[in-house]
Amino acid sequence: MTLLPPRKTVLFGACSVAACLSFAFIAQVHRDGYKDTPTLPGQKWHVHDSDRPYPHEVTPGAWAGAPPSDAIVLFNGKDLSQWVQTDNRRNDGNPVPPKWKLIDGCVEVVGGTGGLYTKDKFGDCQLHIEWQEDKGITGSGQGRGNSGVFLMSRYEVQVLDSYRAPTYADGQAGALYGQWPPLVNPMRRPGEWQTYDIVFTAPKFDGDKLVENAHMTVLFNGVLVHNHQKLNGPTEHRAVIPESPIGSEERLYLQDHGPGHPLRFRNIWIRKLKDYDQPE
Repeated sequence: MTLLPPRKTVLFGACSVAACLSFAFIAQVHRDGYKDTPTLPGQKWHVHDSDRPYPHEVTPGAWAGAPPSDAIVLFNGKDLSQWVQTDNRRNDGNPVPPKWKLIDGCVEVVGGTGGLYTKDKFGDCQLHIEWQEDKGITGSGQGRGNSGVFLMSRYEVQVLDSYRAPTYADGQAGALYGQWPPLVNPMRRPGEWQTYDIVFTAPKFDGDKLVENAHMTVLFNGVLVHNHQKLNGPTEHRAVIPESPIGSEERLYLQDHGPGHPLRFRNIWIRKLKDYDQPE
């Protein structure tokens, strides 16, 4: 058995153990990078700047389509506590508790009762939403399970059965309604679940002056159908409406197109998007 010498303070040159431990701690928090590199155009940061804030950590969802750790879950299959409804019969604009039906972890549109609005408001965001048309759907054109996902309650991504069911191009599923058709039609058969993943940039105003239009990127069943596409203004049926001032955040809206349009939604979550270089 080898005996160890008694413990004592060891000096490294003129450095005591305590001082060296302090140095080691400083070394652990040392940030990799440079301060003698060029400044990036339009930014205050150097290339590989050691002072640039680290991005916040986010835990991805446990499976494809599951919400990440910083998402706000708007519908988890259990309740509609994040939503209110407009009452089409009262027509006074006042919110009422939602009348859409909860069925098997989904929410089903009850036609004629009014659309759903989120209680919270959102601007720049990432939205995930899944929807399903009835397997035995009938009708033609815009009469096949019509609904819509409205960002800020004014910019619609069309919801419709467009599986081998023609209608006008800028009104089919995945269209930015009345403005841009989807680049392609990746619609699954009625009765199968469809998915939208939407990245939305809200319009920017300086007082009443429009500085930047709203833009949308949309993946439909994992297929890109809009790539940072500019919106002219609010989407509307048979009309062109110029952009007008709006708050930086407004409610998300799911449309009730009236009786005869049965469809369901599930797994709805949203992330508020912030700019680069947020404080740590």
